[in-house]
Amino acid sequence: MKRRLIAVLAVASCTAPLRADPPPLVFDLNQLGFLPDSPKRAVFPHMSAEPVKWSVIDATSAVVLSGETQPRPKDAALGYHPHVIDLSALRTPGKGYRLAAGNSTSNPFAISADLYRPLAHDALSYFYHNRAGTPILARFAGGERWARPAGHPEERVTCFAGEDNRGNRWPGCGYTLDVTGGWYDAGDHGKYVVNGGIALWTLLNLHELRQARGGAPVFADGSHPIPEAGNGVSDLLDEARWEMEFLLAMQVPEGARLRVPVGQKTNQRPLVFTDIDGGGMAHHKIADERWTGLPMRPDRDPETRYLYAPSTAATLNLAATAAQCARIWRGIDAAFSARCLEAARRAWAAAERNAQVYAVGDFNGSGGYGDSDVSDEFFWAAAELFATTGEAVFEKALRASPHFAAPVDKEPGWPSVAPLGKITLALIANSQPQKQALIDAADRWSAEARATTYGIPYASDRYAWGSNSNLLNRAIILALAAHWTGEARYRGHVIDVMDYLLGRNPLGRSFVSGYGARPMRNPHHRFWAHQIDPAYPPPPPGALSGGPNNTSSPRSDEPVAPPKGCAPQTCWVDDARSFTTNEVAINWNAPLVWVATWLATSPSASRSSASPSQAPPKS
Repeated sequence: MKRRLIAVLAVASCTAPLRADPPPLVFDLNQLGFLPDSPKRAVFPHMSAEPVKWSVIDATSAVVLSGETQPRPKDAALGYHPHVIDLSALRTPGKGYRLAAGNSTSNPFAISADLYRPLAHDALSYFYHNRAGTPILARFAGGERWARPAGHPEERVTCFAGEDNRGNRWPGCGYTLDVTGGWYDAGDHGKYVVNGGIALWTLLNLHELRQARGGAPVFADGSHPIPEAGNGVSDLLDEARWEMEFLLAMQVPEGARLRVPVGQKTNQRPLVFTDIDGGGMAHHKIADERWTGLPMRPDRDPETRYLYAPSTAATLNLAATAAQCARIWRGIDAAFSARCLEAARRAWAAAERNAQVYAVGDFNGSGGYGDSDVSDEFFWAAAELFATTGEAVFEKALRASPHFAAPVDKEPGWPSVAPLGKITLALIANSQPQKQALIDAADRWSAEARATTYGIPYASDRYAWGSNSNLLNRAIILALAAHWTGEARYRGHVIDVMDYLLGRNPLGRSFVSGYGARPMRNPHHRFWAHQIDPAYPPPPPGALSGGPNNTSSPRSDEPVAPPKGCAPQTCWVDDARSFTTNEVAINWNAPLVWVATWLATSPSASRSSASPSQAPPKS
């Protein structure tokens, strides 16, 4: 996920026994099952080009549905004909259904209106598990094996001063900040504003969508296992506030002078450092001076930690999320809302004053998250500030942006946040042109779904680092298109994405820990490192793997990676040492929370009385 080097594993880890993969499955299908009213498709890899008879049997072995497969042309990269099986007529709720064809039978699956409710909760619990600065308690974490002492408590730090990997000498700063708290970004112990920003926004947007749809908040107070449950505020907002407080703490004090590179988009030698008024900017990250190895419980981290120089991108992430915070908490906690709005205004002014401070540092113990085009961050921050304040100055900034009238040409991601601004303008400011731009993107992705073997709304053969999150972020826009138009096909493509993540893929694997017959088990994570050291725990349920990656994997510094020349959707390995394919991260789990919750509460679904706004599942 991050452009980075990984520390060499400890010698003991090299000899630790590795568990064998589960046996392969015959059918590629969602290993949980299906919603009663959803489209239901499976893929049967077969050497024959002729249709094959299939049937579905229930828990009593009675045949309840049958038909013939729909063979598609042989996939040269995979070596077989994908036979599509349409099970959509199967609508009766129940457990223990099995799909059979020839001499093959699938694992049991369910038809249930509450299929995604447990996943929504477990995906949200990912963020509690990865809190910094507080003990992770067994009663909230799902058991003793996931409990741990607080990592990096009382984190008062100053700025890095010294040479980076290119020999540039950074001057540091004359202050310290208390940046205790927040979420660990991914498999390491860094905390990054640009990745925290999109993850936080995604959770808060889920809350705002529910407000727009009406009804009780998702994850109503007391429904989710976190320490703040019972305080009268949605548990989703409580979890989001943990990160918002951290982002606010990363803001540079007023009047602080800093020497940073200005206008330089790449790390070159020598970097030229310019004196600026840094007040109101946001530090790009706080992280270890050097990479730690696997495993490493966060409270045992031996490295010195530093703030790293502020960036315009991080500052605008703060402006955007703090403005979003201000409008959401306005009727919940007026003082916190006002604090967020003040921080957002300060950050906006600082970014306008320092519009070309790019993240160019190449440091040994943290990812770069470099971004040489921050026009989309300016657009996003202006959209959030306008939606919150209605002020003409932010509307003027919006209309002057090249992103205002531009189409949505890709899904959201930390380096491409213009779609987040468009979503806010469409959902909160009710902008019809922005709404139409998002629907147009959903239409293009719908066409891509019809052109792909496995039916996902992504037709490219280039799978980037974190490809699973790219699919989920497309699914968010498809879900919004369904919300605005009522067209069922958009919802069907959201389900296609979840089907792919949970087993309908050429690997026959679920990319979500704890879910499915063959789930991801060995993420690149310094605490969930049971594969490397049995004294450490496996991942809890609900963590999403980054997924197939054929654009930056394998790398020379990656101990384990998929084979060269792998078919794009198969370039993945369930191994803790494969950081380019099997890392986990907050900006990947946040859209999983969004999509799973949307499917669990979608008004077009046949629902029972339970929902993510009620009792949490038993993990």
